Amino acid sequence: MSTTSAIRHSAGSGPGKDRDGGGGRFGRIVRSPLGWMLAGMVGVGLVSGLTATGPGPVPVLGAVAAVAVYCYVMRRVARRSAPEIARLRAGREMLLGGGIGLGFILVSALLITAFGGYSFTWAGDGFMSVVRTAVVVQIGAAVTEELLFRGLALQAFEQLWGSRAAVVITSLFFGVVHLGAPGASAWSGVAIALEAGVLLGAAFLWRRNIWFVVGLHFAWNTTEQLLGIPVSGHAPEGLFTVDVHGSALLTGGSFGLEASIVPVLMGVAIAVPMLVRAHRNGGIKTR
Repeated sequence: MSTTSAIRHSAGSGPGKDRDGGGGRFGRIVRSPLGWMLAGMVGVGLVSGLTATGPGPVPVLGAVAAVAVYCYVMRRVARRSAPEIARLRAGREMLLGGGIGLGFILVSALLITAFGGYSFTWAGDGFMSVVRTAVVVQIGAAVTEELLFRGLALQAFEQLWGSRAAVVITSLFFGVVHLGAPGASAWSGVAIALEAGVLLGAAFLWRRNIWFVVGLHFAWNTTEQLLGIPVSGHAPEGLFTVDVHGSALLTGGSFGLEASIVPVLMGVAIAVPMLVRAHRNGGIKTR
């Protein structure tokens, strides 16, 4: 997939127009990778801020609006196609990513439990209400975060400095953003950068498909929430209540499973073969 912006040349020149198709210096700045990245982040971020905590289906409607904003920015501002968000095979990619995300969290939780870190108790009521709320909220979170970090930021930095630098930058940024979460620490920021930033970045480079990464992210967060484990420090209602025992390095402490050493090691182990496959498929771009 090419991430290079297609600059359309105007047929002529005149007042207020130049050979870049109009807009002069401002137009060139906006159509640069950092320009369209920032424009998209403002649009998608605004939609997310207005809908993420809304009632009922509002987060899902926000996700739909965020996709529309992303497509508009890519096609009208960046002047490039957006095959990574195409509807073709979207369902299959989401299911594949979702299976990886589900397995990743279930195995991590099982290992922590086996080492004596977690014990689970059935919460006992509100099954459908809890599941419905978790699904709606996490759809909104997964879609908007992946559009921001993998759709916009990673592809913009990739165009400037190549795939490897883009994964490093977006992973660090992803970890820093989560430092404001309840129970966060320097270690939790590092853990998020490694297990989430690197893994999700590698997943995108491998598949070049936002829906695959959205499925992985959605299943990850939703499984955590339904198990009653805090999601990046936030502890919404789940189907179980979790008692935490032992070292925070094993359990993640109040921040939740994502600050445990177990998913950090697992995330890196999963990311490496994804990066290898991406390299073999030509998905690793140079500057």
